[in-house]
Amino acid sequence: MTFPEVIVRTEHLSRRFGDLVAVADVTLEVRRGEIFGVLGPNGAGKSTTIRMLCGILDPSGGTGTVVGYDITRDPERVKERIGYMTQRFSLYEDLTVFENLRFYAGLYGVPFASRQQRIESVLDATGLQQRRDQIAGTLSGGWKQRVALACATIHQPPLLFLDEPTAGVDPVSRREFWEQIHRLAAVGTTVLVTTHYMDEAERCHRLAFIFRGSVLDIGTPDEIVERRGLKVAELSVDDAPAAAEKLRGLPEVDEVAHYGHTMRLATLRGADPEALARRVLGGAVRSVRPARVTVEDAFVSMVRHDARAA
Repeated sequence: MTFPEVIVRTEHLSRRFGDLVAVADVTLEVRRGEIFGVLGPNGAGKSTTIRMLCGILDPSGGTGTVVGYDITRDPERVKERIGYMTQRFSLYEDLTVFENLRFYAGLYGVPFASRQQRIESVLDATGLQQRRDQIAGTLSGGWKQRVALACATIHQPPLLFLDEPTAGVDPVSRREFWEQIHRLAAVGTTVLVTTHYMDEAERCHRLAFIFRGSVLDIGTPDEIVERRGLKVAELSVDDAPAAAEKLRGLPEVDEVAHYGHTMRLATLRGADPEALARRVLGGAVRSVRPARVTVEDAFVSMVRHDARAA
């Protein structure tokens, strides 16, 4: 079949576990070939949303389609056409890398005639060729992650779900992993990834911010940052704790945070953080420099204000 331009669509998706509302209201669209990030703190409902989209969990309410199939009526069809990688290493640790790939190739129905060629291609693409005969359980976290990604893509799915795939992985391995993700997207694979790492969020084409099971905002990283309307400056001040106390609580101040010897001041509604700091702190301000507003700034601001409003 031909895949739709919108490869994932949900409308008011929800999921309850007894009295617990894990997902309250998720409406989003994911387009073919994009890396779509679902961002949120632990317990926000990210993994539950992913499991509903994969056909593993039935929704309690709302609707969803994935690669053209309804997630409630055709979950098995959905599972055949996706790759899924969880935050925990879920492969067979007593098998070699090659044996894991061979097993998943059979599980996903890769034709026997092309199976060996496909395995060799994936081993080359992921840099696993030198470790093909190593027992998976003896690999480091970064290499295990590569094996899991290789197994999830062995059948060349049009859509790949990654549920917090870099949790507990070192920074170098995380960067290499994201390079692989962008290579997959460049050849047409759609990637939906959940994360709570803000630097990873900035590597996505578009993002959905989820908090307490609901979507707070959707857009490109730049769009989300711009809509939040924050301005940020980094200050060097005398007696930083006392200075922070003077600034906190002002209506223009969104956040005051310490980074080593630097104090970071974020302001709302277009207020100039440098002018505000000099007005309130006077001569205690030794130096000021403007700083880039990040996705993390926007997300933390959004979550805090939503929590206060609730």
